[in-house]
Amino acid sequence: MAKDIRIERWSGPALEQFIPELARLRIEVFRDFPYLYDGDIDYEKKYLQTYINCPESVIVIAFDGDSRSCSRQDSGIHTIHGDKVVGASTAIPMKYETDELKKPFLDQGYNLDEVFYCSESVLDKNYRGLGIGVRFFEEREAHAKELGGFKYICFCCVERPVDHPRRPADYVPLDQFWNKRGYVKHPELNTTYIWKDLDDVNETPKPMTFWLKHER
Repeated sequence: MAKDIRIERWSGPALEQFIPELARLRIEVFRDFPYLYDGDIDYEKKYLQTYINCPESVIVIAFDGDSRSCSRQDSGIHTIHGDKVVGASTAIPMKYETDELKKPFLDQGYNLDEVFYCSESVLDKNYRGLGIGVRFFEEREAHAKELGGFKYICFCCVERPVDHPRRPADYVPLDQFWNKRGYVKHPELNTTYIWKDLDDVNETPKPMTFWLKHER
C-alpha cells in the first residue's frame, strides 16, 4: 500500500465532518457497472446518517495525505483532517438494518443478533490495486469481533445479466476476491433493492444476493 494512504475506523458523531465527501464519493463510484446508480446527494447524506446514529456501526475511511491533527477520535479530541477521502467502507449489525435486508435471514431461521452486515465499499479508481479493499474487509471484521457475539459476517451484491448492455468488455466480477476473504455466495439469501439506473426514467427493483462468512 502507498505510504501516504491512511486507513481509519470512525463511528458516531465524529463522522459528520466527512458526510459531504462520502456522499460525493458514493455517487461517483456507484455510477459504474454493476450498480449504475443515478445518485442523489440529499439521499446519500440521509443514508449515511444511519451510521452516525448507530453507536455499533463503523465507517472505515481511506485518506490520501497527512492529517492536520493526529489525535485519535477515541481520545475525546476532535480530529480535523486536511487530506482527501479516497475510499470508504460501511458496516453495521444486521438488527439495525432495513426490513428488506433482514427478511431473508429471518426467513432462513438466522438470529439477527448474530449477523454483522458489511454494507458497501467505494474506492476512487486512482487508488485501486493498492490493497485498500482487503483492508476494508479486515477493519470491518475487526470491528465486529470487538463488538462480539457475531457468528456470521455478510454483504450483498447486485445480480446483473451477463449480456447487460452496459457491462464493460473487460469487467471482472469480484467473486474470486471475496472467496479469498472467506466469503461464500448463498443464493437462498436474496432480496431486492430499488434505485434508478443511469438513463432510466423510473426506479426499478434489483435482485441482490448475499455472501456469508462464518466467524470462528
